[in-house]
Amino acid sequence: MTTKKPEELLADCSAWWDTAIIDIHPGKIAIRGYPIEELIGRVRFPDMIWLMLRGDLPTRGQSDLLEAALVPGVDHGPHAPSIAIARMAVTCGLPVNGAMASAINVLDDIHGGAGQQCMELYRAIDAEAGAEGDLVQAATVVIRRQIDAGEKIVPGFGHRFHPIDPRTAPLFALVAQAVAGGVVTGRWAAIGHAVEAALGAIKKRHIPMNIDGITAVIFCELGFEPELGRGLFILSRSVGILAHAWEQKQRGRRIMGPMPREIPYRYSGPALRSVPLDAGAAGARGTD
Repeated sequence: MTTKKPEELLADCSAWWDTAIIDIHPGKIAIRGYPIEELIGRVRFPDMIWLMLRGDLPTRGQSDLLEAALVPGVDHGPHAPSIAIARMAVTCGLPVNGAMASAINVLDDIHGGAGQQCMELYRAIDAEAGAEGDLVQAATVVIRRQIDAGEKIVPGFGHRFHPIDPRTAPLFALVAQAVAGGVVTGRWAAIGHAVEAALGAIKKRHIPMNIDGITAVIFCELGFEPELGRGLFILSRSVGILAHAWEQKQRGRRIMGPMPREIPYRYSGPALRSVPLDAGAAGARGTD
């Protein structure tokens, strides 16, 4: 093994955590090359999200559309598992950061992953259709392929709580404005509509787009990768998690479970029975 010179070892150490995101030295902070003192007071939080993830500042139209997508996902009530976990964690003595971490950890494929999965669905349809293909036909092919593979849910469509998700139409209106203003192309909005049409034909009933479907449209229109789409949703939902954890902390209650103790859970195991008299002996014999 070649022995490296001290200056080479120092260079290797400096390059160990190479990053193009931030440059920090004593008295100096630059984000993607922009001095922090110039960013403060001049850019909004959505701009900083875009800068951190994409490497440069967005246009005002891009920033406005990103901000609009982040607003409606902040909360969906204390019955949402992530919110409920945050509140229960606080009653068990966790500080706010622990409650937030516990809640964010459950935002995985089933609870929190639909936006990313919907973006992946849209991308598959885009690839199936090509530049000139029929989007509804492509959506039908992709959805049937998923159904044949055993998928029972089309992410981003239908809602267990809302017959019509009240968050979808206002966001679609903002997408239409962004398309008219040349901010985005509208390709992904058209794909979203195509999924709704194809799904209705396959299921023989209207299954409307939900918040995950429309935010997937927006994140695709803005050029984000699907995995970043999930991260953006988590950033949004973290606001609700923080608010609920803090509200519960102010109430000072201890050890609250998922339902009041006066309401019993349902036991579905064997009826009460006695342990056989020779149970211990049988166990002992089994070790011979």
